[in-house]
Amino acid sequence: MRIAIYGREFQPSVIPHVKHLFEYLVDKNMEIWVYNPFHEFLQSQFECAFNFSTYDSYQEIKDHIDIMLSLGGDGTMLSAVSLIKDSGIPIAGINFGRLGFLASINKNDFEDAIDDILNQRFTIQKRVLLSVESEQLNLFEGNHYALNDITVFRYDSSAMITVNARINGELLNSYWADGLIIATPTGSTAYSLSCGGPIIMPESGNFVITPISPHNLNVRPIVISNQFTLELEIESRSNQYILSCDSKNESIDTSVKLTIKQAPFTINLIRLPHESFFSTLREKLLWGIDVRNY
Repeated sequence: MRIAIYGREFQPSVIPHVKHLFEYLVDKNMEIWVYNPFHEFLQSQFECAFNFSTYDSYQEIKDHIDIMLSLGGDGTMLSAVSLIKDSGIPIAGINFGRLGFLASINKNDFEDAIDDILNQRFTIQKRVLLSVESEQLNLFEGNHYALNDITVFRYDSSAMITVNARINGELLNSYWADGLIIATPTGSTAYSLSCGGPIIMPESGNFVITPISPHNLNVRPIVISNQFTLELEIESRSNQYILSCDSKNESIDTSVKLTIKQAPFTINLIRLPHESFFSTLREKLLWGIDVRNY
């Protein structure tokens, strides 16, 4: 099995776990490809007796890799997703970060997880993505897909922005707020949730539009079909706004209009036998936990 490893810089306390992981993968006779910037970081942290292949881009792995492992937290996982794009490569995350909602494999339990993957004891959960495009600008150098959310946000702290939103050409609302989040079901437990948005199950076929600090008590999050197309036009005193696509950010002129819709491909997320969406909600977000019962 050919496995791609993606990661970013980490704290020294993580080094023993990472060394153990590579040793375990080598013992299992896996062909290992390491993201080149991460490989250079690893070489600066400890001596590695193994020779790995390295990669830098989507083109180098799309037809050659069976599984991708992300080493880090959920942010690292989102960056890894931007590399595999529409390749169909299944991905799992070993959590060396904090929350680990997407990167669900505990760093102390990865041996069992690797064994499950090697023995095909897992299921694939297809996660939808969002696409953001503009006729006026090539956004994010063409890498304009988001597994979690797409957000427009005010450029500075001086004034709110107005986000004129249309769904399939019909006016939805003119949001006067700090910004607007458009989240997938995967992203509904992230930034959108912290702004009062609902939790949406991964297979629901919906997106959620969540305003950020709206100056109107009557404006609430709204769930829409993922078959709809959303068009955004932004007004701002600074004539600019911030556009984020998962972990990527750009400053955009207000003359640039956005079109947001479901991406033409999905991400294959590996789910191990003991994992479920509801148990993850309870364990990671303490969903429904009442401390009075403990």
